[in-house]
Amino acid sequence: MYIICGLGNPGKEYAQTRHNMGFLTMDVLAYKLGIDIRKLKFRSLLGEGRIGTEKVILVKPQTYMNNSGEALREIVAYYGVDPQHLIVVYDDIDLPVGDLRLREKGSAGTHNGMRSIIYQLQFDDFPRVRIGTGKSDIIPLVSYVTGKPAEDEQKPLADAIDKAADAIICWVENGPLEAMQKYNHKPKKKKKQKTEEADGQTHQPDGDLGDPDRPAGC
Repeated sequence: MYIICGLGNPGKEYAQTRHNMGFLTMDVLAYKLGIDIRKLKFRSLLGEGRIGTEKVILVKPQTYMNNSGEALREIVAYYGVDPQHLIVVYDDIDLPVGDLRLREKGSAGTHNGMRSIIYQLQFDDFPRVRIGTGKSDIIPLVSYVTGKPAEDEQKPLADAIDKAADAIICWVENGPLEAMQKYNHKPKKKKKQKTEEADGQTHQPDGDLGDPDRPAGC
């Protein structure tokens, strides 16, 4: 059995923000697997299903990002899964926008949600999937991660979310080596176009990361 946890903040105001890459990935993964993530338990939304022959539990903690570990600790203790069968998906400001990285273990880096998880679980040797959101030299960090991506970021982020869901399926079915070889990648860079930033102005439109009638990335 695998526990697959996507990190984010509950509430409509956070639904399409950079900090909710984990939640958005769970939505897409649930869509691909035909799983309904609506059962409220352990201060989380849960959904049960299968990837191949493996039972999987999809998790969206409802404790807000900085306390993600409190909810996940209860789930891991209840189901008694090994660290290698816990996969956590989250946004990463230290990776370029749309970059996707899979690792079998590691530190929390600069991510407060991961710091909470590692502190509560007291181990860090569990797989993780990081989706790069980049960072801003102008916008304060909290405002940046809880803000909606700029228009030119939406397509690479939606693609990364979709690939993250596929990578998780591959990981469970075929193992970490194949998943990392296939899905660890950097998005192709496009030539920069003139933007309002070139004139000393910033612009951050409200757009969404996908069709509002379907999970982002589909």
